[in-house]
Amino acid sequence: MIRSMTAFASGERTTPWGTLGCELRSVNHRFLEIGVRLHDELRSLEPQLRERIATRVARGKLDLSLRLRAPEGGAGLQLDPTRLRELSELAIDMAARFPGLHTDFTQLLQFPGVLQAPAADVSALQEQALALLDEVLDEFIASREREGAKLAAVISERVDAIARIAGEVRTLMPTIRAGQRLKLETRLAELAQPLEPGRLEQELVLWLQKLDVEEELDRLESHVGEARRVLKLKEAVGRRLDFLLQEFNREANTLGSKSVDARSSAAAVELKVLIDQVREQIQNIE
Repeated sequence: MIRSMTAFASGERTTPWGTLGCELRSVNHRFLEIGVRLHDELRSLEPQLRERIATRVARGKLDLSLRLRAPEGGAGLQLDPTRLRELSELAIDMAARFPGLHTDFTQLLQFPGVLQAPAADVSALQEQALALLDEVLDEFIASREREGAKLAAVISERVDAIARIAGEVRTLMPTIRAGQRLKLETRLAELAQPLEPGRLEQELVLWLQKLDVEEELDRLESHVGEARRVLKLKEAVGRRLDFLLQEFNREANTLGSKSVDARSSAAAVELKVLIDQVREQIQNIE
């Protein structure tokens, strides 16, 4: 199935240690390139995250962000009573020695170690992060496929137009060849020293062979069939289509260079326009 390389997906998951948030976005790129931004507790998970993405995505420049947001309102903070009692006793002792000294309760809470966030279970948190990534990847790939279906429809339309134009040129060629034969016979007849009939026929054959584009039209027809086949494959096909477009372009160029008729010249130009339009779309395909 055709997939676009441009996509975005995000998701959240509530854990005992806060809310995990995951974002995954991508743009066009020749190869697969993955950038990651991770919460400290998840840094050791980076190789697994990259591997999990690489098994499902073939091309594109991806940015992955995994963050952990603390519970709202400070929920989950733990008070160390032993540490607080030690500080309280110290404050009372200091107040007896220095009568003007005043200690506020909130100031005691600010001392290191009095208030602590509960220690995260790193293993469990990482399992939650991997599960969240799988969910986001599902939506990410679905987004790529939805956009890819639109690209495939546009490309198929252009490929059908290429096939139609190639068919029209094939239909025109007998008339074009007959016209060129008549034109060449007329010019040769005007020569001061006419050619022998055998030599005349030989010259006509050589000239018409130079104008023959049946081989190019056959190859165009073959490329059209291959493009239609590739568009139905359930794998990454961007590079294959890109190579195939080079072959399309080669045949269109040859068709234009051999053209001696305004109709076939116009067809060659239209073919190149369609091929360029397909190439623009293929740059977005995985």
